[in-house]
Amino acid sequence: MMKALYSGVSGLRSHQTKMDVIGNNIANVNTYGYKTQRATFRDIYYQTISNPSQASDGIGGTNSSQVGYGAKIGSVDTIHTLSGYSPTNKETDVYINGDGYLKVVDASGNYFYTRYGALNFDSSGQLVDSNGSIVMGLNGEEIAADNVDIDEASLTAIKIDIDKFSNITINSDGTITGVGLDSTDAATYNKVTTLGLIAISTVPNQAALKLEGSSYYSAGNNTGTITYHAAGLGGSGEIVTGGLEMSNVDLANEFSDMIITQRGYQANSKIITVVDEMLEQLVNMKR
Repeated sequence: MMKALYSGVSGLRSHQTKMDVIGNNIANVNTYGYKTQRATFRDIYYQTISNPSQASDGIGGTNSSQVGYGAKIGSVDTIHTLSGYSPTNKETDVYINGDGYLKVVDASGNYFYTRYGALNFDSSGQLVDSNGSIVMGLNGEEIAADNVDIDEASLTAIKIDIDKFSNITINSDGTITGVGLDSTDAATYNKVTTLGLIAISTVPNQAALKLEGSSYYSAGNNTGTITYHAAGLGGSGEIVTGGLEMSNVDLANEFSDMIITQRGYQANSKIITVVDEMLEQLVNMKR
């Protein structure tokens, strides 16, 4: 009888965690770049009452008898499916049309990966995201965007001399171009010049990325070797400017999961109530 009580408690805890995951998904239904999560259950432990026996002459075989002790959370997985493009009409907003992440570095020197492409050039010409972290890539005028691989050691914080160039544009391959304003520089004056390149990070096992909040992920032990490319190469998606990636939360799925989870919680709470009534009856047998 007490086993059923513990099973009910474990079921309540598991369903509470699943509801937490569902609630977080719904809260982030309009969060740009958010990837939905799911919680799965698994059984815990079984007490063996009798072991199976093998059939012999004149005696049939028997099966094992086991009693379980409830359920627990098996995993909380992030679903990294590509979501839709949401136009913002801001030229420095970027949407990665396929697999890939931006690599950024914060003020403390921590490196993160993100698909939230709300970017800006700050007053010093650094390409930063909405948290103030600097986007990583290549700087300089001589950049071959058709090179598939970019050495990680060569990545730098992207910085543009915004006072010397106008019409600064982020292109579909991640290159950053501008028109030279310095009349003393014949090589760039009044010419479209490549100023830098945004590196797109390709993660072999996206499910192993660790959620850090603020639309950031960090690399884990099971992500595999992360490689860097120009957008559209090396398995990464091209960049589309003027928009951001929508959340991939499916509200219909979340609400149906919410109902199922609520009923599961209700059923497990009923187990506890019934066991409590049975224990009360047992205690009251002798008066």
